[in-house]
Parts: sequence; C-alpha cells; structure tokens
Amino acid sequence: MSANGGTKAIVAALLANVGIAITKFVAFLLTSSSSMLAESVHSVADSGNQALLLLGGKRAKRAATPEHPFGYGRERYIYAFIVSIVLFSIGGLFALYEAYHKWSDPHGITEWQWVPIVVLVAAIIMESFSFRTAIKESNHVRGNQSWVRFIRRAKAPELPVVLLEDFGALVGLVFALFGVTMTLITGNGEWDAAGTAMIGVLLVLIAIVLAIETKSLLLGEGAEASDVAAIERAVTDGPEVERIIHMKTLYLGPEELMVAAKIGVPACESAQDLARGINAVEARIRAAVPTARVIYLEPDIYSVAAAEAGTGTAADTAAPQPEAERSGG
Repeated sequence: MSANGGTKAIVAALLANVGIAITKFVAFLLTSSSSMLAESVHSVADSGNQALLLLGGKRAKRAATPEHPFGYGRERYIYAFIVSIVLFSIGGLFALYEAYHKWSDPHGITEWQWVPIVVLVAAIIMESFSFRTAIKESNHVRGNQSWVRFIRRAKAPELPVVLLEDFGALVGLVFALFGVTMTLITGNGEWDAAGTAMIGVLLVLIAIVLAIETKSLLLGEGAEASDVAAIERAVTDGPEVERIIHMKTLYLGPEELMVAAKIGVPACESAQDLARGINAVEARIRAAVPTARVIYLEPDIYSVAAAEAGTGTAADTAAPQPEAERSGG
C-alpha cells in the first residue's frame, strides 16, 4: 500500500469528521436528540482515530535502534488496534448507554425540528466524499481482490480502518436519520432511542472486526502465497542454490518483509564464491518482492538421508563420534 495514499484518505476523513462533529453537536444542543448526541460522539471518536493513525504512521518511520533492531514499523498496527478500542468504548458503548437512557425517558423533538434533518443530510454528503476518497485510494492497491479479502489481508492497516469507519459512519447516519424522522412523524422519542441503539450495535461490530484483523497483524503474518511463490522462484532460479530446505517469512511492518531460509548449495571452492552466490540470490529476491528488505540466508549441504529423517541438512546426519574420541581419550 502506498503510504501517501493512506495518508490522503486519513486526512480527508479527519477533515470531514471534524466538521461533521461540530454540526452534529450543535444540532444536539438545539434538539436534545439522542441520535444526534450518539452521532456527535461517533464523529469525535472517528476524528481522534484518524489522528491516532497519522501519529502511528509518523512514529513508524523512526530509525531502528539497538533496543528495536527491526525498527518501529509495527507501531502502525498498535495504533490501529487502539483505534478499534476507541471505536468500541467511546463510540459503540456510549451510543448503547445513550439509547438505554433515552428509552427510559423518551421525549420527542419539539424545537428546531428541521435542524437534525438538515444536519444529517449534509453529514451524509460530506461523509460520502470521504468514503469516495478511501475507495479511490484503496483501488490503487486492491487489485482483483474482493473488498472483504482486501480488508482481511491488507498488511497496511490505515485504508481498511478508514474504509470501515467511513462505511460505519454512513450507515450510522442513515440509522440516525431514520430515528429522527420517525420521532418527528410520531412524536415518540423511542424511535430516537432505537436509532441510537442501532448506531451503537453497528459501531461495536465494526470495532470487533477491526480488533480481530489488527490482532492478526500484531501477532505476525507471513507473506501472501503469491509472494512466497515469487521468493521461492527467485531463490532457485540460478546455479547458486540447489533447493530450499525450509523458509519462513514475516512482516516487520506494512512495507517491510523479513525472509529467512536455509538453502541447499552446491560445493564451492571458496567462501568468496559462496558469498557472491548468496548476494546474487538476495538481489533476485528483492527484485521479485520489493518489500523483502530483511533477508537471512543460511547455506547448507542438502542430504537425502537427512530429509527422510525430517531435518534436510547433511550436518544433522553426520555420524556421531565416540565419546572417547570427542574427549581426546
């Protein structure tokens, strides 16, 4: 994912949500609508979330240190996980609490009745532009993936987070518009409470999805099957390597993949020949998968007998020396 694309979508969402939050809160003060209050808090939470994503992106660019030799790329995952917590607690749970409070004491909207309708329609228009930006930026990197697969498999968290937030914001605005409209038509504040409850349930569900997907990234995900296949071809596409004994990949950050492999190499005359061969393999890997920036290759001599024993390396099948010989006796 392009970092610039993710930042553009975040900034667009941040600007939209700040403006929407202000107008919603003014509408709540004029009408005392619980749906408007829930949507106001929702927009405030979204604005804070976008600020967290920007902060995480900035902190992730720090250079590696002895304490963190692989850098800070995963900070983007940490801040995305915090976003899910904020969305769940401040957005979802608050909306559910406000729905319960309004249901216990329902009252209609008696003043400034046109305000919430105008504000919600305007918010839907502004949120649609933000959502359109997120979709446009996501399409640059989504390829042929479905939207569900893109959200589940994206290694950079910003665009999936903004997509889900904007989608939730649009659906939440429709719920709020439904609750407010029915309250104005019937004069029954329970419709307002119902719209607020629908917003709360929606935000809780989105927060859970974000938490699950971000947790997977925090635990550590390997490369996609297509990238693994490309790396394997790059390793064996030359005389330097006879075969891959075993290989593991791990994303250190959204744009930094680590590749570690034990490779079977043919006999060579000098360490210099071996080093040149490994350098050539590393260059092919980086050309095939540019995100593969940290590469560790361990050369070994492949053994069929060892492979049958489950190890694959000749060193593991060497006949053990008698105890007396090892001790020099």
